[in-house]
Amino acid sequence: MDKQKLLTSIRKVPDYPKEGILFYDITTIIGNGEIFFELIEFLHNRYKNEKLDFIAGIESRGFIFASALAYSLGIGFVPIRKKGKLPFTTVSEKYSLEYGFDEMEIHIDAFGGKKNSRVLLLDDLIATGGTAKASINLINAVGGVCVEACFILRLNEFDSIKEIEKKTKVFNVLDI
Repeated sequence: MDKQKLLTSIRKVPDYPKEGILFYDITTIIGNGEIFFELIEFLHNRYKNEKLDFIAGIESRGFIFASALAYSLGIGFVPIRKKGKLPFTTVSEKYSLEYGFDEMEIHIDAFGGKKNSRVLLLDDLIATGGTAKASINLINAVGGVCVEACFILRLNEFDSIKEIEKKTKVFNVLDI
C-alpha cells in the first residue's frame, strides 16, 4: 500500500465542526475506488490470520471501513452507535472528545451470545481517544474481547494511544 498516496488523498477541512478543529475528510478515500480497495486489501492482509469473529465499527465513518473489512474477511460487522440509534436493548458508555461529550451504545447481544468473541475495533481516526476507549469498554461489557483497535489516521498532537494500549493493542495506518 502506498501510504503517501493515501495520505495525500485525504481532504483537510479547517474549522469543522467548529472553529479551531482541522477535520480530516475520508470521503476522498472512499470515493477513489483504487485507494479504497488498496486500503481494505492492506487491512485484510494484516488481519486475515487473526481468527477474528467480528469487526466493530464506530459511528459513522468507522462503519464504512469496518463493514468493508468484515465483508472482505467473511465475518460479522457490529455497529457501535451514538445513544438512541440502536433499536434493541443496549449497553452505553459516556466519553469526552476534543470538542465536547457524547455517549455510545452497543446491542447487548452484539456477538450473538458467543462469549469471548475476538473483535477488532476499527475507526477512521483517533484524536483524544475517548470514543475508542468507550467502544473497547462496550465490546468487553457485552462479552467480546477487543484484540486490537485499528485506526486509519492517528493525530500525533494527542497522546491518546498510551491510554488505549492499557486496554488493547493499537495499530494505525497513518500518522498525521
